[in-house]
Amino acid sequence: MTKTQLMDNFDAAVTDRRLSLDLVERHLASSHVEPSLLLGEHVCVLSGGSSGLRGLFVQTIGEYADFVCGVMRRQMAAAIASGGPPPEGLVIGFVGAGAPVHSSGLAAATAIRPPVRLISVPATLPTAEIVRRLNEAQPPALMAYAAKLAELAREQREGRLRLNLRAVTSFSEALSPPERAAIGAAFGVPAVDVFVSTEGLIGHSDPGGQVLTFASDLCLAECVDDDGRPVPDGVASARVLVTNLHNLTQPIIRYELYDRFTPADAGAGGFLRASVDGRADDLFRYPSASVHPFVIGATLLRAPAVREFQVRQTERGADLAAVIDGDLDAAALTAAVRDSLRQAGLAGPQVTLRRVQALDRDPLTGKARRFIPLGRIP
Repeated sequence: MTKTQLMDNFDAAVTDRRLSLDLVERHLASSHVEPSLLLGEHVCVLSGGSSGLRGLFVQTIGEYADFVCGVMRRQMAAAIASGGPPPEGLVIGFVGAGAPVHSSGLAAATAIRPPVRLISVPATLPTAEIVRRLNEAQPPALMAYAAKLAELAREQREGRLRLNLRAVTSFSEALSPPERAAIGAAFGVPAVDVFVSTEGLIGHSDPGGQVLTFASDLCLAECVDDDGRPVPDGVASARVLVTNLHNLTQPIIRYELYDRFTPADAGAGGFLRASVDGRADDLFRYPSASVHPFVIGATLLRAPAVREFQVRQTERGADLAAVIDGDLDAAALTAAVRDSLRQAGLAGPQVTLRRVQALDRDPLTGKARRFIPLGRIP
């Protein structure tokens, strides 16, 4: 099942005959500011706006509660093991979507009292305002988009952000090894990586770890190659087929997610364990080579003056847009990116660099797509 098939057959796919694509669309259009329930009992969220293909997902309050508990189970288990969460609950500074039509925005708008209290700081705000609000709130834990978390680590390192954290969690985007190391060094605690898809697949890493353990009691996930065959441990998949076990309102069966999972040994628990290596449809495919986008990203991450970046594939190389803070040797950086592409197999790569004041972000989620293959919508 693909997202296109699901959306084309939405009315037939939902199990509550009162629901329809038109009804859900109208409900979401009226819920951009304040969260509300469709027909008094259904949670509606959207996904995929930044990739150009929207998906709509609807579930009952109880089904959504199962999903949220799956996201928070590790943190809550740790709190219980240490004597139970404090009276004010788990308090977490949360830098994610601002609009409640997105999964993270809805969580921020509704988790406002114990057992979990999220202090929402929308990722769409300017960095200086995010820093001001976090400094004022002083949350004991921080959870943010990976790209934003890397940026906030820089703010912490340079003294503008002043948090004393017991836990740091990255979600929604792939966290590269250099970013993971920089975040841990800046905040003094190793980052936990969380994979959360709106479709219901959830995974957590150990602090500082790269391999995630997925909640197979909520979703079945099959790591497969281009022909739909299971990949062995240690081999990156072309996509993941997800079967959701808790959303009976909108069942999805072997639904295609184009995230690249590299499965690892399941261990004693039997749960799927895998590292997440970005999205398969983010690969830059040239006639002579297929290049993983972090070939470019790793080079940009090593440049201290580059605060944020976006990479667009071109016919013969890449166009880089970067938010620059301080002095930057642009010629040296573009030369380094050219070298990286050449080493990855691209002959005669052409690279351009543009300085921008800010990256274009999805107005609802606050996400900026960092890697845009040729022909894809940002």
